Amino acid sequence: MTVSSPEALLVPLLLADPSPCLRLLVLRELLARSETDPEVQELMGLRETDATVADLFASQQDDGSWHADGFMWLGSPRRATCLALIRLGYLGFGLENEAVRRGAAYLFSLQCEDGSFPLPRGGEASSEHEGYSMIPLQTAIPLRALAACGYAEDPRTESAYEWLLAQRLEDGAWPTGLAAGVYGYVAGYRRLAHSRWGCRSNTTGSLICLSLHPTRRHSPPARRALDLLLGRETREQQSVGFEVARTVGAEPVRGYFSAFFARFDLAMLLDLCWRVGASAEDIRVADLVDFLQGVRGPYGLWEYAARPQASRWVTFDLARSMVRLGVNEDWIPSEPRTPFQPYPNRPRRF
Repeated sequence: MTVSSPEALLVPLLLADPSPCLRLLVLRELLARSETDPEVQELMGLRETDATVADLFASQQDDGSWHADGFMWLGSPRRATCLALIRLGYLGFGLENEAVRRGAAYLFSLQCEDGSFPLPRGGEASSEHEGYSMIPLQTAIPLRALAACGYAEDPRTESAYEWLLAQRLEDGAWPTGLAAGVYGYVAGYRRLAHSRWGCRSNTTGSLICLSLHPTRRHSPPARRALDLLLGRETREQQSVGFEVARTVGAEPVRGYFSAFFARFDLAMLLDLCWRVGASAEDIRVADLVDFLQGVRGPYGLWEYAARPQASRWVTFDLARSMVRLGVNEDWIPSEPRTPFQPYPNRPRRF
């Protein structure tokens, strides 16, 4: 086995899951099985029958898009298509898959000449971006979907990366957006500890895109954004694993743009740490790992209480992060540890 002892004990529990997609991820990413391994080959043949994705393949439209289903996905076909591709990419489907290629072609058909994706106009999301001419997540969400499925180095995708990087603030964060040339208000739950105009939701969405690129994930913009997120020191146990649960369909997708990352998921933060290259010796990262190890269930699984069916998915994701996180001498943290309070009590003037 190539995994450390605590994570090795989880492997039999994860391999007992009925999902061929999850079992395949465990073999590939925790046990480092080769593509010629008989078990890997068997699961490759079964994974499209997995309930996690079978409905996706059946519900794709003729133009390559997916439409909202009224419960899990709300909003436009563009939004639903992004969410579908994010799920497929997380589960390991890529350029070789016809549904992925058709979904990507649909998203690329919506792309603007400058590399961005347009702000939606009208519909349920309109109130959140009313008056805005730019919100980084308008491009970050479709860009994440494309990068997750293997399109990170496509020239069209690279132009979206360049547009996204052009929206960064001088301090390395991404703003809520621009309205009449003015940076948008940052609500308390989206504040970053050391950025005046930086929005945690937009910074998180942008960093996820960078983390999925083979070279940009180690770039100074990616490292700076992660450093800012690590400066928001909170321990919200109830949100651990939310992003994975949402990605695999256990949690409904709510929130548009700035509210999309309303919850601060520490499992997602740890995933970003190993992808970007944060060092396990960074005291903020080390304490994060200790906290996450401390909230494991009695049988070694990370239990996702809100949707227990997602517990093994969350456990796989955290186990992968624990295994891949290492010591990186090139990682230089700059943000101090700062206890975070979204709406601090301010003294009254009178």
